[in-house]
Amino acid sequence: MLRDKEHDQVEVYDITNYPLQRCLTVPNCRRLADMTSSEHYLSIYVADPVVNCIHRLDSQGEAATQWPVNDIPWTLSVNTAHNLLVTCGLVHKIKEFSSHGDLLREITLPDDVINPNHAIQLTSGQFVVCHGRVGDPVHRVCMITADGRQIVHSHGGQKGSSTGQCYYPRHLAVDSSECVLVADSNNHRVKLLSSTLTYIRDVVTRDLLKWEPCRLCLDKQSHRLYVTDNEWKDDRWIGGRVVVFRPTISAVNE
Repeated sequence: MLRDKEHDQVEVYDITNYPLQRCLTVPNCRRLADMTSSEHYLSIYVADPVVNCIHRLDSQGEAATQWPVNDIPWTLSVNTAHNLLVTCGLVHKIKEFSSHGDLLREITLPDDVINPNHAIQLTSGQFVVCHGRVGDPVHRVCMITADGRQIVHSHGGQKGSSTGQCYYPRHLAVDSSECVLVADSNNHRVKLLSSTLTYIRDVVTRDLLKWEPCRLCLDKQSHRLYVTDNEWKDDRWIGGRVVVFRPTISAVNE
């Protein structure tokens, strides 16, 4: 779990009964926006949108490095090639880096994908991208070709609360069947979409959350969905928790 503070920002918990195991410090950080990990490299990546860099820790926190993104990094994911994907919303780009910070390529997204919030690359090479923030008229989840040029499928449109709409789709997760989970933040729910982005159902409903779902992490082996549930008040985040939904994830692959 990632906390935006001066030290001990990464808290490591046991997944069985959730006791705190240890804390890791991200040195020289200014602000923390997102975190992901690579099982292949046993590495943790953290996005810093103030310094505009990525911090990399090993899984024990004993080695730390950082590299520049040269744009504001917002969210992170790791693809099947074990490379890091950095979503840079203001420039409509996904940047792909090696585990040690070599820039491999930049994917420019279509012009109508305004304010991309998070991107995940599928095994086909295509990308699933959610976009739209509070003041934007269009809030969607899009499947985009591997070169970033064309939208293949989409879900959403004008912001709203119906099953076919989103209101600030903030974060994504993809299951083993490449169905898509969407943190539909301002609708206080997590939606399940098919591999072609057709609405299936809400897997986490408003009554199961206190505040807004902001980040998702799906453990495919244990069939657990971890949802950060955060409270926004007076233009700042004032509280939060992680909620674990195991029975719901068992139903995702039915």
